[in-house]
Amino acid sequence: MFENFDLNNQILKAIAMLGYEQPTPIQQLTIPHILEDQRDLVALAQTGTGKTAGFGLPIIQLIDAQERNVQALILSPTRELALQIASDMNSYARYMKEVRIVAVYGGASIENQIKELKKGAHIVVGTPGRTLDLIKRKKLRVGSIRWLVLDEADEMLNMGFRDELDAILETTPQSKQTLLFSATMPREVKQIADRYLHEPVELVVGKRNIGAQNVEHEYYVIKEKNRYHALRRLVDYEPQIYGIVFCRTRVQTRDIAARLIDDGYSADALHGDLSQAQRDFVMRRFRTRQIQLLVATDVAARGLDVSDLTHIIHFNLPDDPEVYIHRSGRTGRAGKTGISQVLVTPSEAAKIPVYERLTGKKFEKKQIPTGKDIYKKRLFSYALQIENTTPEETEFDQVFEQMVKSLEWMDKEELIRRVFYIELQRFMKYMDDTTDINAKEIHSRDKKSRREKSRNGRSRTQFTRYFLNIGKKNNLNARKLIGLVNELTDSGDIEIGKIDIQRNFSFFDVESSAQKRIEKAFRGARFGSVNLRVEKASKKAASRNRA
Repeated sequence: MFENFDLNNQILKAIAMLGYEQPTPIQQLTIPHILEDQRDLVALAQTGTGKTAGFGLPIIQLIDAQERNVQALILSPTRELALQIASDMNSYARYMKEVRIVAVYGGASIENQIKELKKGAHIVVGTPGRTLDLIKRKKLRVGSIRWLVLDEADEMLNMGFRDELDAILETTPQSKQTLLFSATMPREVKQIADRYLHEPVELVVGKRNIGAQNVEHEYYVIKEKNRYHALRRLVDYEPQIYGIVFCRTRVQTRDIAARLIDDGYSADALHGDLSQAQRDFVMRRFRTRQIQLLVATDVAARGLDVSDLTHIIHFNLPDDPEVYIHRSGRTGRAGKTGISQVLVTPSEAAKIPVYERLTGKKFEKKQIPTGKDIYKKRLFSYALQIENTTPEETEFDQVFEQMVKSLEWMDKEELIRRVFYIELQRFMKYMDDTTDINAKEIHSRDKKSRREKSRNGRSRTQFTRYFLNIGKKNNLNARKLIGLVNELTDSGDIEIGKIDIQRNFSFFDVESSAQKRIEKAFRGARFGSVNLRVEKASKKAASRNRA
């Protein structure tokens, strides 16, 4: 019970109004720590487990409202998450009107945010880029903060905010308490913790770096040409689906969303080419369930906080297996269950054991539903809908009486049969679609045969080695390089070979047939603040680097 914590009556009244009854596991650990212990904290828990209240409630409790200085700075990876945190914090402080909370983020007027800061703020919630901008302008002063919260730290680093975090953290006082919250603990997050946290206490809910426990994982093996067809069947099989379809690139996201809309589905796209106003419009429609399916890239979906998602569908597996944890963790929140479905080709199915080890969950191999499966499921869903419907008294009642008289010659069974037959006509297309689009996995012996074939010189992929003018000092790693190639080429089908990341530069191999695509894609591209330069590596440099 929240009453067991040393929270004041105003906060208890606010959370009672919000319907909070029992604290979540992460809240049980973090609230008393922040209230009673001044040591830094690393808290590892999946998204959707109540982390905002875990740090928000005790910070609001400890704020000195008589001081006008900023006392708490909360950093989050995206505008949406920053706004959500600020909204939640304001809800917790509903009956503490003297506590002021301000959100600062990109894509909105900085002048308006400066005006809000001038009015005074005790707690500032911001994205790294806008926060650093305001600090440099000396409009946001963080020299006397008592708490620094890094929320979704792994996401901030994945989005390339390492330099901004370093710059912000260096401006804050040594005496502050730093609270780092993350779903996973990759090497980059550990480096931040080692550098800026002093002998932190580590609190872990569940096991480190595993997926949400309330999520079931399924995978479907299909041929590449049937990927969209398979997606449609999965959606058709779940009439009440409310979820996100993850694609690898912006072009693919736009294409899949457009095809779904053209085929009559309630869907829309979320990707990096949308303006902030367009993005807000799409998210407003999705949150209010005006659309059932959001088709998104990983970058565009970062920081989204949407409740009650039933499904996450991976149209493609992510380049980084840890991204899968974030994707699938968007469902199965707050004690509810969710389903994560993966579409893989026979060769991609070999990666499933890696994801099983990472999430700590078994992936169930399932078959794409047939047309007959779909119309059966739809009819049973229709029957359940009838059973759970209680008609209200309306003008329809008078018409209904006339309808009853006109149909009273039929018995109950015949009437039900005819009603369902009419509904069945809507699904006749499924009855005619009997194509089996499931594919077989490639077993280990088949892989061995392919390797032997490659060694014999038949069908061996030819690679071209490229030089790239960024390296470890630019926070580049193999995962980010693969993602960069996929993003710039708007594809995920280019085979990438050996990768060597040096301090100031890198080498990477790509299939020779993709040379023109690579060179065109990297022309004029940027990585952070660096203008990218890619060129074929000289044979001498390439062979020396391989050695």
